Amino acid sequence: MLDQKLIRENPTLVEEKLSVRGIKLNLSHLQKLTIELKNKDTELSNLQSESNKISKLIGNYYHNQKDSSIGDINELKSNGNNLKSEISKLEQIKRDLNKEIIDEILKIPNFPSKNAPKGKDESQNIELRKWGNPLKKENIKSHWEIGENLNLFDTKRTSRISKSRFITLIGNGARLERALINFMLDTHQKNGYLELMPPALVNSESLRGSGQLPKFSNESFKCHEDDLWLSPTAEVPLTAFHKDEIIDPKLLPLKYVAFSPCFRREAGSYGKDTKGLIRLHQFNKVEIYWFSNPEHSEEAHQKITSDAENILKELNLPYRVVDICSGDLGFSSSRTFDLEVWLPSCNNYREISSCSNCLDFQARRSLIRTKQNKKTTFLHTLNGSGLAIGRTMAAILENGQQKDGSVKIPDVLVPYFGSSFIKTN
Repeated sequence: MLDQKLIRENPTLVEEKLSVRGIKLNLSHLQKLTIELKNKDTELSNLQSESNKISKLIGNYYHNQKDSSIGDINELKSNGNNLKSEISKLEQIKRDLNKEIIDEILKIPNFPSKNAPKGKDESQNIELRKWGNPLKKENIKSHWEIGENLNLFDTKRTSRISKSRFITLIGNGARLERALINFMLDTHQKNGYLELMPPALVNSESLRGSGQLPKFSNESFKCHEDDLWLSPTAEVPLTAFHKDEIIDPKLLPLKYVAFSPCFRREAGSYGKDTKGLIRLHQFNKVEIYWFSNPEHSEEAHQKITSDAENILKELNLPYRVVDICSGDLGFSSSRTFDLEVWLPSCNNYREISSCSNCLDFQARRSLIRTKQNKKTTFLHTLNGSGLAIGRTMAAILENGQQKDGSVKIPDVLVPYFGSSFIKTN
């Protein structure tokens, strides 16, 4: 969430910064509301001060045995009651104004970092680096063909269980998923992350805090009888884990890793990725998350990206790192580095992780603060997939495919999986 004070005092600056995202905003109405709120706040403060003076006079009147110098006590009481009535009305006006302002500000995305490439869409993202040797050869099979041949998952029967864009993992498919989850969690724990296992259901306040609401309400699954939603990513409960807290700066950075199932209604849209593991309504993911001192969040962004990259390196999966341009940034992010893994069947790289620095955007929405130079300030939050499990499995199946139809398991995963190959029966 953006700073209300900045919108009130310099709306033109806000409009200019957001224009880099390709968004045209006119904040004049919102600015008027913030000015009105500040004026009401001043008016309320004056009334409360006057009310306190009258209360003190009434107290003195009785304490000093009805001191006549104080004046007409009935008139004082009448004035006091009138002030309390005015204060009550003004407090309600303030609450209504504040709600209207917050509702509008919650719809406004984060400022792009000055270091993010300027651009309109994904075509203007910038490749930063590559790692590994992409597999390129004849007769490459897609991961869903490999999965069907090796009986690793089933979509047809699953559509009868729920609907399309869900999947049931079978035998070695389920075993490989479990191996990847445990490997990723163990690796991140060794790198200093504390493991959490958050709930899969989150309330609306948690979704607002991370920036999922109100913008992405149509892309999430809601339990209509409760104020609960199926979590679209562990980023949501991890952000909310320290909601309304002031974190001791000596504890920063706080680094968490969490495995969670994720649920997204938008999966399968745009007419692509209708087969396999790439775009599902339900998928598993390991999330890494930092609460950082604001002075060190740029350095933290490099480190959280490196930690996600490390998983791909350990699995020997070729990938590239892409700096996301201003017009393609996520709603809450100020700067994002995408990791894209090589998928031979596409002859291209596909996103497997987004590592984002949200600055104080989520912390302001969630009231998560720290102390800096003896002043209370909002800290910075960073998140990244470390990694998306289904997409990692797809990359392993495609990059590890052998001529005989088997799949070679990455060496580092063998102790978790229990075998070096997945073979046909």
